[in-house]
Amino acid sequence: MVILGTWRGYKLTFSFKSSGLTVSFEQTGQTTVYGYDCAGRLWTGLENGISFRRGLDGKVVAKWRQPGNQAARRWLSPTEAEGWINRAHQKMRTLLTAIENGEAHLERLLSEDEIEMVRTAAGFDPQRAAADAAQYFHVYKPIGILPPDQYMAVVLQATEGCSFNTCTFCNFYRDRPFRIKTPDAFQNHILAVKAFLGPGLSLRRTIFLGDANALVVPMPRLVPLFLSVHEHFDVEALGGIYAFLDGFSGEKKSPADFAQLAALGLKRVYIGMESGNAELLRFLQKPGEPEDVIRTVEALKSAGVAVGIIILLGAGGHTFALQHVEDTIQALNSMPLDMEDIIYFSELIESEGMPYVQHAYEAGLHPLSPEERLMQGQEIEERLVFSEERGTPHISRYDIREFVY
Repeated sequence: MVILGTWRGYKLTFSFKSSGLTVSFEQTGQTTVYGYDCAGRLWTGLENGISFRRGLDGKVVAKWRQPGNQAARRWLSPTEAEGWINRAHQKMRTLLTAIENGEAHLERLLSEDEIEMVRTAAGFDPQRAAADAAQYFHVYKPIGILPPDQYMAVVLQATEGCSFNTCTFCNFYRDRPFRIKTPDAFQNHILAVKAFLGPGLSLRRTIFLGDANALVVPMPRLVPLFLSVHEHFDVEALGGIYAFLDGFSGEKKSPADFAQLAALGLKRVYIGMESGNAELLRFLQKPGEPEDVIRTVEALKSAGVAVGIIILLGAGGHTFALQHVEDTIQALNSMPLDMEDIIYFSELIESEGMPYVQHAYEAGLHPLSPEERLMQGQEIEERLVFSEERGTPHISRYDIREFVY
């Protein structure tokens, strides 16, 4: 339901949906927008051409366009994030008072339920935001990363950490050992997640089974975890279950295993292949071979499960660039991909303390520039060949610097 109105020179737009509330304030060509879930959490916004996204952990990322339409981003400091939340709180609280006093000129009066949604959103002040973020850390271990199409999922950590945790380019799970939750522990985790999200669950679009490669769990232990998800969620209504899996781990499951998981709601599995070049994978200390990924994709597709293949642009610098591109193209073209699948190009982001940086320095590798990394992705994409009958997978960029949950 969209309701229009005016207030203090603003053109107001209220969008009431089952997933939450969005309020837009437009004045002299400038638009300010605040979006809330049904629990009243501020999760997105727009101010002065800058978009904001707040994660459940309280972190806020700001994104904007620079001259030349170049994308820019940065994470707000805690003080800046609090300031943004407070600006939204003050504006929404003042608007709520105007609505209750009949000072806002609306095309129709808001219903009691709609006013209550505005009231709940207006109550999201910095104090409530801080308490909400603190509760997040009682419910979750830090969520390292998700595929971009899963940022709005309900994350359920059936496992914690990564089962091998050796990749030199990944620091997401260095701080914790891999463990599989017991059925009782997972049940308690699910209940805690549901209580934490509350009415905000309606904003979530899918279920993501974490952490790094949760599907490595042996079938006798994995199936009960899937059944626990079904016990507490309408899996089909939420869009199904999604998860990471490493290609070499996929061989531990048969096509029949994947078919069983598909019957339990598994829709797509994301595999960090990184490269089709075996030598580069060894340099990255990524276990397995490109052929492992190909076989795992074949098994998943035969079971009716879609895949998301992640390619690491810039890995190995100029030394590996040619073979990285050539072998990755060959590997991708050998997979039975179709329109239900996704290929993600993820730029290698080097940071202080990352083992890759030290290894690359010791090996005398010269890194690709950001422009060269993007060109690497373009070259791979241009040389991919897909079946007309099966259709073309979605191809997208994957910038880990923009991840927020």
